[in-house]
Amino acid sequence: MENLFKKHIEKVQITKTTFIRDLTNEIFWDERLIGIKGQRGTGKTTLLLQYIKQNFKPDGTNLYVSMDDLYFSENRLVDLVDDFVKNGGTYLFLDEVHRYKNWAQEIKNIYDDYPGLNIVFTGSSILHISTAKADLSRRAMIYQMTGLSFREYLNFILKLDFNTYSLSEILSDHVDIAMEITKKTKPIKYFKTYLESGYFPFFKEYPKTYLQRVEEIINLIIDIDLFVLKDFNQISIGKIKQLLYIIAQSSPFKPNIKKLSERIGINRNTLVTYLHYLNEAKIINSLFSDTFGIGALQKPDKIYLENPNFIYALENEKPNIGNIRETFFMNQLSYKHKVTHSKQTDFAVNNKYIFEVGGKYKTNRQIAGTDNSYIAADDIEYGFRNKIPLWLFGFLY
Repeated sequence: MENLFKKHIEKVQITKTTFIRDLTNEIFWDERLIGIKGQRGTGKTTLLLQYIKQNFKPDGTNLYVSMDDLYFSENRLVDLVDDFVKNGGTYLFLDEVHRYKNWAQEIKNIYDDYPGLNIVFTGSSILHISTAKADLSRRAMIYQMTGLSFREYLNFILKLDFNTYSLSEILSDHVDIAMEITKKTKPIKYFKTYLESGYFPFFKEYPKTYLQRVEEIINLIIDIDLFVLKDFNQISIGKIKQLLYIIAQSSPFKPNIKKLSERIGINRNTLVTYLHYLNEAKIINSLFSDTFGIGALQKPDKIYLENPNFIYALENEKPNIGNIRETFFMNQLSYKHKVTHSKQTDFAVNNKYIFEVGGKYKTNRQIAGTDNSYIAADDIEYGFRNKIPLWLFGFLY
C-alpha cells in the first residue's frame, strides 16, 4: 500500500494541467461509480491524474492505481480497498481495469460493500459494462473518451478557448460561426496537420515518432485488448491483422464478405464478427444503411478507419484526399450523432440530414432538389447557403 501511494504522488506531481479535455467538465464527479471508456492514447490516464491534482491533497484520502501494476500479481483489489477505506480512503481511481482478471465482479462487490467510497475506473473501448460477469450498468455512469476534435486541437496548440457548436447551429449559422473563428486564427492553416497527426494528445510530446506510436496503439489494441477481452488465440489475432491491412489499403472499403472470407481463410460469420470487434475497439468505423438493430453479424455497407491519423499510419501509398475527408467527417459526427450510409450521397445524419463531402469545387448536382442536404467542402474558410467548410464540423465536441 505504501508503495502504491508513493507512485500515486509521483504521477500526480509530474502531471501538467495546461490543457484539460472538455470531458473533464462533462463528467458528474459526485456519482459513486464512474467508468471512462476509450481508445488507448486518448488521454484517459491524464484526465484522471489532472482531476486528482486539481481537486485533492496528498493526504491518503484518494489513491490512483493502474491495474496492470505488479502489485496485483500477488494482491486482490478487494483487499486493497478494505485496507484503503479502513485508513480513511474515500476516492479510488482505477486505471486500465481490463488488465485485471476479475475487475467487474470485484468492483460490483466493492460498490455494494463500501457505500462511503467513490470509484472512478477507466478501460478499453471494448469493455462491455452491461454484459460483463457482474452487470455494472445499473450502478455506473459511463462516459466515452475519444481523440481530440479539431476544435480541441486548436485550443491545445494555440492556447485559445473556442466553444463547441451543435450540429443545428452549424447548419443554420455556419457563415457567422466561421467568421468568429477566423478572427482568431486561420483554421485551414492547421487543418491538414491535424488530419495527419493531431488526433491523439501525445502529438506534442512525440512529434517525430507520432505515426509510429499511432501504429503501436493499433497493435496494442489487437494484441492485448482483443486478445484478453475477447479471448482470441494467436491465429485469430493474425487473421484480424490481415483483415485490417486489407481495409487500410482500400478504405473507404466496401466489403464483399464472400471474397474477403475466402481470401483470409475464415467463414462468413467469423469475418463479420471480427469487423464488429474492430469497430468496438475504435480501429474502424463501420457505416450501415440503418443503425436499428445492428448486431455482431450484420455486414457494414462501408468501412472507414476510425480517424484520419490511422490512415497516415497504416497506408503504404499516399493517402487519397477524398478518403481523408470522409474519414474525418464520419469520425467527428459519429461521436454524438447517428451516421448512416446513404445511397444518394456520402452520409445521412440523424435520419434527417444528408451530406456530400468533397473539395472546394464540389457542386450541388448530386443533391439538387433534396431537402436538408448539405455539402461539407474542404479548403474553404467560409461557406455559402448549404455549402459548409469541412473543418467546421470539427467544432461539434
